[in-house]
Formats: sequence, C-alpha cells, structure tokens
Amino acid sequence: MGSEALTEGIRIQVTPSFIETHSDIERGRYIFAYKVVMTNEGSERAQLTNRSWNIVDASGTAHDVDGPGVVGQHPDLAPGESFEYSSYCPLPTPWGTMEGHYVFERPDKSTFQARVARFYFAVQTA
Repeated sequence: MGSEALTEGIRIQVTPSFIETHSDIERGRYIFAYKVVMTNEGSERAQLTNRSWNIVDASGTAHDVDGPGVVGQHPDLAPGESFEYSSYCPLPTPWGTMEGHYVFERPDKSTFQARVARFYFAVQTA
C-alpha cells in the first residue's frame, strides 16, 4: 500500500512493489522497490537537500537511514514542477514499513521537512 502527504506545498506520493525476480525467499531476502513522485504545488521554489527514512521489518527491527539528496540528486522544484525516482529496500521479512521526510530549502535559505507518510511493503500471495 502506497502513501501520499502534502507539506508546505510539496506533495510526496510513494508506490511500493515486491521484486520477486531479485528476491531469495528461501534465504530470507526480500527486495522491494518504491517509486516516489514529489510535486511542488506551492508558490515558492524548493530544493531537496537531505532525506531521512525509518524502515521497520516484520520482526520489529528498525533501521534509520539519513543522507544527502536522493539517488545522487538534489531536485530543485519550481512551482508546478515534479521529480520522480525509484529505489529499492531489501528486507529479511516478507513485509515491513517505511516512512520519513525530505528536507527542502527555500530561496531565502529557510528549510522545512516534507513528510513521507508511512507506506507498506508486502509480498503478494496468490
């Protein structure tokens, strides 16, 4: 199940999926992909500077991941612009959750955290 959140004019939409072809279920390695679309629906430019994730697997083990940019980029979004990227998350369990925020900077150097609402990774069974 994906997620959507709007913070200070920045809409963040996430769509997760299970990548069976890259997973090794017998060895407890589940690979999940997620696509993020961020759209500036506000009236001011905003540039992504950092990301912060909280990832929790089915056993309750949590991992925090922080770093600059996303996929090596720092998208600078003018009003009305969008940026899309895909990444992946390996888990040792068949389901888990991920949530966090992106730090954005305005032209006046003020910053804010755009929320990434919790989304769910789950192996789909027939």
